[in-house]
Amino acid sequence: METAETAETAETAAQWSEKLAALTGREAAARRVIDWPAVEARLGLALPTDYKRLAERFGSGVFDGYPQLRAPDTPSGRYDLVEDAERLGEMLAADEWLREIYRPYPVFPAAGGLLQWADSVQADGFFWLTGSADPDTWPVLARSRDGADEWERFDGPTGEFVHRVLTDHRQPFSVAGFVDAHIFRTYEPEGEPDPGWEAEPHW
Repeated sequence: METAETAETAETAAQWSEKLAALTGREAAARRVIDWPAVEARLGLALPTDYKRLAERFGSGVFDGYPQLRAPDTPSGRYDLVEDAERLGEMLAADEWLREIYRPYPVFPAAGGLLQWADSVQADGFFWLTGSADPDTWPVLARSRDGADEWERFDGPTGEFVHRVLTDHRQPFSVAGFVDAHIFRTYEPEGEPDPGWEAEPHW
């Protein structure tokens, strides 16, 4: 049975997911079914409730041509949350210079490290800092490709961060005012599978 706290967390998570669905005109889009216990077992850590609702609602894809959401078990190989995390961890283990890019923070699978959940076509990066045992309290850390050691921190749900990036010009990394209408373009096939479909971003 849910506690009052977990019920409130689930309600907040659903609210931001649904706000983004309404903003991008995807209220009627089918939700993905994701085996979260298997995903979290593979990662070795739990994921934020809010992110789970986003991944179920949208899958992998891009909001307003800018933040590109990763999701587990996506047919778009480059935007699979787990595979990308594992790949980056292997690269960093073999390359000390590459680890310097992320300082002062360690990177997953290091304990409490950064776990990337989105990026942009401009190579900006969006991460969680996974130090807390409660993933629903993980802050979002973001850095531009040319940001050197400057990290922007957002303490709040992942869905709220995305919503602010799309709509609030005061938010760092905001694209508010640069688009006439908000849209989410999926990197996954929708409806019946198409044998000729290729898992590549489409614009």
